[in-house]
Amino acid sequence: MITWQEVILRLFLAAIFGGAVGIDRQRHEWTAGLRTHMLVCLGSALIMIVSAYGFRDVLPEDHVALDPSRVAAQVISGIGFLGAGTILFLKHEVVKGLTTAAGLWTVAGIGLATGGGLYFAASATTVLVLIILIVLKPYKKILTVERWLSEIHLKINRQQVQLTKLVQMLNSKNIAYNHIRMNTTDHDQICSVEIRFDESANHKDIIELVETMNNVPGISEVDYKPGVA
Repeated sequence: MITWQEVILRLFLAAIFGGAVGIDRQRHEWTAGLRTHMLVCLGSALIMIVSAYGFRDVLPEDHVALDPSRVAAQVISGIGFLGAGTILFLKHEVVKGLTTAAGLWTVAGIGLATGGGLYFAASATTVLVLIILIVLKPYKKILTVERWLSEIHLKINRQQVQLTKLVQMLNSKNIAYNHIRMNTTDHDQICSVEIRFDESANHKDIIELVETMNNVPGISEVDYKPGVA
């Protein structure tokens, strides 16, 4: 049976490990900061302790088998709901918060390891997480090249320009596109249209399309954002 001193040590170390990761997230003002990471790691450690030692009193009974991994295993799936709350879906399919969500999931694993008495594994993982979050961040832009697709944003008068007309213009110039999105309401005649082109779309053809659209009655604004492949 685990002693109370050992319980205190494991819970204390879990809070320290979680706080070490949480400090970095707190510095960048993410939703999940210092206290959230500490609580996730501490709670995971407690659940691991309860899973491993909390049901020993029922073992002497007949037909009772104990699997200490069953309760602790639910942390891995349950932490996904908390991580999902840190993910933000912004405009143009931009996603923010995945690193924080992955950090929470990893911190939960650190808490489970600490609660199970695997101090070296928990501390080594904490150090590696800090290296990934802090040391590697300045090299992120060097190691990865950002890319995005070309887009055209239009302001059109719905009474003068129909969506089918825009599609005909694209097809007539044989320009490959991924989607056309129209943002409008029932009461506004002027609406915004976003056209996102395929990687294979030729830059020169898009420029010619922009010049053509500038001369179309009913199109009041044309904004072209070239992509970077």
